[in-house]
Amino acid sequence: MTPRRRLAGIGAFTLTSALLLSACGGGSGDDPEAANEGPSTGIVTVSNGEPQNPLIPTMTNETYGSKVISNIFAGLVYYDAEGQVHNEMAESIESEDNQTWTITLKDGWTFTDGTPVTAQSYVDAWNYGAKLSNKQNLSYFFEPIEGFSYDKDSELTGLTVVSDTEFTVKLNQPESDFPMRLGYAAFMPLPESFFDDPKAAGETPVGNGPYKVETWEHNSLIELRPNEDYKGERTVQNGGVDLMAYTEEDTAYNDLLGGSLDIVTNVPSSSFATFEDELGERAVNQPSAVIQVINVPEYVKEFQGEAGTLRREAISMAIDRDQITETIYNGSRTPATDFTSPVIDGWTEELPGNEVLKYDAAAAKKLWDEAEAMDPVGADFTLQIASNADSDHQTWVDAVCNNVRSALEIGCEFDPYPTFDEFLDARDNDAISGIFRGGWQADYPAMSNFLGPIYGTGAGSNDMGYSNKEFDAKLKEGNGAETPEQAIEAYKEAQTILLEDMPGIPLWYQNVTAGYSEAVDNVVFGWDSDPLLYQVTKSE
Repeated sequence: MTPRRRLAGIGAFTLTSALLLSACGGGSGDDPEAANEGPSTGIVTVSNGEPQNPLIPTMTNETYGSKVISNIFAGLVYYDAEGQVHNEMAESIESEDNQTWTITLKDGWTFTDGTPVTAQSYVDAWNYGAKLSNKQNLSYFFEPIEGFSYDKDSELTGLTVVSDTEFTVKLNQPESDFPMRLGYAAFMPLPESFFDDPKAAGETPVGNGPYKVETWEHNSLIELRPNEDYKGERTVQNGGVDLMAYTEEDTAYNDLLGGSLDIVTNVPSSSFATFEDELGERAVNQPSAVIQVINVPEYVKEFQGEAGTLRREAISMAIDRDQITETIYNGSRTPATDFTSPVIDGWTEELPGNEVLKYDAAAAKKLWDEAEAMDPVGADFTLQIASNADSDHQTWVDAVCNNVRSALEIGCEFDPYPTFDEFLDARDNDAISGIFRGGWQADYPAMSNFLGPIYGTGAGSNDMGYSNKEFDAKLKEGNGAETPEQAIEAYKEAQTILLEDMPGIPLWYQNVTAGYSEAVDNVVFGWDSDPLLYQVTKSE
């Protein structure tokens, strides 16, 4: 089978706030014939894992939980399969200056407990997510709104309820792409019952999306069933979805081949060379807004100071990305040349300073030796690369370690955590002793989403503790730019700072490699690598 290099040639998504100024109709990515036939009644089974946290939108920043949140909540907008933006609950999102936004809601929406979804539902939810003492993972996303604080509990003074169906949002500066972000989990509404007992609500969430949670058997199964009162365009075409918690991707893929699983969202590397032949037209291998990196915690002393920066660069240049993506991933990964994704508008491989992402064993060894001369770690030093063992990461970590041992003449080994949630907990608690995997799946289709949430000071997914005021300033400049072109230039400059500091080491861009059974139809994987579950059809 010919290796595929499909990411580099993909066209960029063009997304502007103009798409959001009035209600959008059609173009949702649904299959027209399936819609005309009416919904099917079968339960679709999908590979997943145990969410790390309670099912609260502003607490969910990992893939297993987000598959639930994105289907049980509906926001102001949603993203179709191509990454285009459509109004969902919003009737209109308007601004004359890109700083004060007036948001008008469609009337008649309810939560699954029967209570209405109002402007207050959004304002209360956003304030809860932003409040420092609530310690929500996605609080960073409210930073642009007036009143946000990293230092103390503070109301978002930029939010004002005008009526049940209207509220305004005042930002700290004009940001033209603000409406594009509003389909992300951070900006979902919450019912009044949530605030009575957030802990209980995280276990049995009350949403307003196309599905509702029927049961959650921890470490085993999450049953999603159609929400009959949902009023949006993401009309459910099946009898429900069962998200199955797997701890081994090979097991999930074998269940797919055996007919006991309908959709596998990530084919294991052991099957990359064969899955397209085995599944035929049911194989999925397409570009997506996903990047894999290795993140370097600031608290690890070997990577601090000037010597630490040299070691980061040395490790990066010791990795033969071309060889790994071809031999392990059969071309379904593409070596990274920046921190974003080729499927996002503004991406370029011509980024100043990105030579540090190119394989050069001799240069890598020279950098490591320079670091040793400054601040030695000793010949017995062993680099630890941590990740979860319930997904297929050891194969590439072993390959990277082979590169590192050969080029730098040091030890290197995989530091496994049994499950994804255990790995995330260790990462969040600064308990990892070395460096760690840090894959990123975009929340919304913009360059800034690959930068700010991960590397911005205090950001919820900045698990390295990285902070650079110059980088933060460039992000702010990009977010407040008057034109998309100016924003892109600022984001490029922000990335050159990352290439100097190397808080993360970009590895490769990731295709979504997935598959589905003969029992289901209308299976579409979107721009962000997730399947659009609501449009999958399955007979009893």
